[in-house]
Amino acid sequence: MNTFDSALSQLKKASEYADVDPSVIKLLSVPRRQIEVSLPLKRNDGSLEIFKGFRVQYNNWLGPFKGGLRYHPKVDIDEVKALSFWMVIKNAVVNVPFGGGKGGIEVDPKRLSKKELEELTRIFTQRLFPNIGPLGDVPAPDVNTNPQIMGWIVEEYSKIFKELDMDPKTEGNPTAVVTGKPLDKDGSEGREEATGLGGFYIFEQLVKKLNLSRKSTIAIQGFGNVGSHLARLLYENDYKVVALSDSKGGIFDTKGEGFNINLVRECKLEKGLVSDCYCIGSVCDIAEDNERISNEQLLELPVDILIPAALEGVITAENADKIKAKVVFEMANGPTTFEADEVLDKKGITVVPDVLANSGGVTVSYFEWFQNMHNEAWQIEKVREELKKLMVDAFDNVWQISQDKKINMRTSAYVLALQRLAAKSFL
Repeated sequence: MNTFDSALSQLKKASEYADVDPSVIKLLSVPRRQIEVSLPLKRNDGSLEIFKGFRVQYNNWLGPFKGGLRYHPKVDIDEVKALSFWMVIKNAVVNVPFGGGKGGIEVDPKRLSKKELEELTRIFTQRLFPNIGPLGDVPAPDVNTNPQIMGWIVEEYSKIFKELDMDPKTEGNPTAVVTGKPLDKDGSEGREEATGLGGFYIFEQLVKKLNLSRKSTIAIQGFGNVGSHLARLLYENDYKVVALSDSKGGIFDTKGEGFNINLVRECKLEKGLVSDCYCIGSVCDIAEDNERISNEQLLELPVDILIPAALEGVITAENADKIKAKVVFEMANGPTTFEADEVLDKKGITVVPDVLANSGGVTVSYFEWFQNMHNEAWQIEKVREELKKLMVDAFDNVWQISQDKKINMRTSAYVLALQRLAAKSFL
């Protein structure tokens, strides 16, 4: 089953409990629009290379299409359709007025100079211009994209916007065309930490509901922006993170003391690899062989809580039965396949789904968009306060449906989303 089929299986399962018009399910089973563009780039050596760019605009019943742009050589259309679909569900769960979209360029950005990357981004913006905008489709950073790239998109979009003499009163503030921008280009305070912080707010609610101890052991797969921020927050609130990994492998604290995450972050910046950063207390040592683990091994460790925060599809039918954690807390998008989800459910493992756990990023993206559209600039305290309100409310709603209908949290999150989407559908 490919990633998109897996996503649709989740939709079908939830539809059995949502009590919505079957036509809503049919309409949500296909994306509204798929855009593909060619991107001719003149390289620094004078050669011409043509790249492929695309955007999937899945559904906009709740508001403008919303979702990231990724630059990656192995972008797969089924994966992107799934990701855009999950954005629809995620935005409905957290109750922000956005639909779902996703896209990117089939390119290895590491092959390009900064000048070439900027030019390719500007060409991409030109090609997408008729189909994106503050009131229509609002992209954001994703894999291999960042605030700098979003800044280039804003500059190019605003330039064309001005050349066409478009009216901000009817078309919206052009700086709101993307979120995740640098602060000096009308970005929002708190955007970088948002996904990790939102996840932490959800985690704290789960701890209360399940009466979990702060001595519970935690393994985190992924130490990028999301995983590192969440790991830091857990550490600073006295939780025990005993396993960490990045794309090259990881470390496991066999003594169960828990890592000093602040030191691990400093060490990784210096050495480049998590597996070289065995930081306990105030000391960092090189990990021994029995303390180094692969990403696959991390998933199967005897810990209380497993947090996949890296790639899609890492928990599968092949390894789900080997998961020993009592809780799987999904900070990555789509880390658990549909078949694996069934296995975890039968084992009685609580899965906090991605569409709830990692929705903090798009929530603060909404705050950024709102600030741009209303010429406001929020302080970090307000961003965090508003984020916590929406995260806690989303968790409470999902938890209540789960208890009332006696279904798992993923299915209850989808039920909540379907109820909100059906109320706004174009039927």
